[in-house]
Amino acid sequence: MSKVTDNAGVGSPAQAQSLAAVPTRRVGGRWITFFALSWFGVWIAQLTPVQLLLPVQIENELATTDWVRNVMAFGVISGIAGAFALIAYPLTGALSDRTTSSWGRRRPWIAAGTAGFAVSLVILGLQSSLWGIGLCWVAASTFFCVLTAALTAAISDQVPVNQRGYVSGWISAPQAIGIIAGLVLVTALALSTFAGYALMAGLLVLLGLPFLLLIPDQVLPRGVMPKLTFRSLIDGMWISPRRHPDFGWTLLSRILVNLGNAFGTSLLLYFLEFGLHMADPEDSLIILTLVYMVFVIVASLWLGRLSDRLGNRRTFVFISSVLQAAAALILAFVPSFDAAIVAAGLLGLGYGCFLSVDQALATEVLPDQLSRGKDLGIMNIALTVPQAFAPMLGALLVGAAGGFTLLFVVSGLTALAGALAVAQVKGVR
Repeated sequence: MSKVTDNAGVGSPAQAQSLAAVPTRRVGGRWITFFALSWFGVWIAQLTPVQLLLPVQIENELATTDWVRNVMAFGVISGIAGAFALIAYPLTGALSDRTTSSWGRRRPWIAAGTAGFAVSLVILGLQSSLWGIGLCWVAASTFFCVLTAALTAAISDQVPVNQRGYVSGWISAPQAIGIIAGLVLVTALALSTFAGYALMAGLLVLLGLPFLLLIPDQVLPRGVMPKLTFRSLIDGMWISPRRHPDFGWTLLSRILVNLGNAFGTSLLLYFLEFGLHMADPEDSLIILTLVYMVFVIVASLWLGRLSDRLGNRRTFVFISSVLQAAAALILAFVPSFDAAIVAAGLLGLGYGCFLSVDQALATEVLPDQLSRGKDLGIMNIALTVPQAFAPMLGALLVGAAGGFTLLFVVSGLTALAGALAVAQVKGVR
């Protein structure tokens, strides 16, 4: 995308209007390939620690067989990281909206997020105390927010509406591949904790460089956007659901569906080990993840593109939420590994569709196109915070019920509530 400047270097109303305009030129295969590679690096660096490295590191530090205590420690650390995400996402979005670097608005934040995330992961691998593990994971999660806030805003900046479902699918498809790739790499290579974190950090940087260095970014002239103040940031954090109901309902549905998904997946390793008493829970987790991955990829790319062609987002999000609810209820009432495989397929189908189509839906309900980085940052809170708090809340549910049935029932009901919320969106089909 070309630079927009005038002789004085100060933005004009016409330039502001140009920046706020919805893109109409389709992005090509090169753009999508580099974008997908970047997200693959992001997910492998984020999800491998969440699914394997971080729980094992905490378990080794606590040196206890009380798995509920291990989960609670993991949940507390994740919850604190989630609290920081509440600030990091909208703040990064608001700052990138106003960044006047000659390198573009989003690229400086992509670079800073990538570097900070990678360094934090390497240092995390060296920690041998619970405090050190917690501090480094909070730092890593915060830089993850910085990076993904800027990457997500690139869709609204450069991708036309009728291509956003398909492009958003290249966020969710790499997520599914990233989960299994990270698990396989760490287990197959028998990597130590430090080596596992270091490898994830290296892949994050390597896979993110093509998009960062080779894809142009829109340059913001000085004077187009007002300066960010503490008051304007606080005011901008509140988007009235009365004035912008579609934004409010979309945000609520995101929170509920992602919370339901997190309830159903964040304790899956413990469910296999202590609920189903599998002999090798890690290998069983890889099998379920493979099934999940196949359906996520198919759903995110095919259904995302189909929603572009039909011009219909809301129906797809509704159906995807119901599918996730069905997967959770299967786990609740048919506790067997065979049933878990079926549930993994339904969950992958539902969540893959949700991630791609809901992201496209989110870009269409933004109140202000000039502040789309900040507004999408608020939307992204609904992706990260539920994942951060779910392990702790889930462990409380399991501990209170003495088993996993209540956890999966709550997961299913929460996802169904998300489906009802998105049905209230009126301005987008």
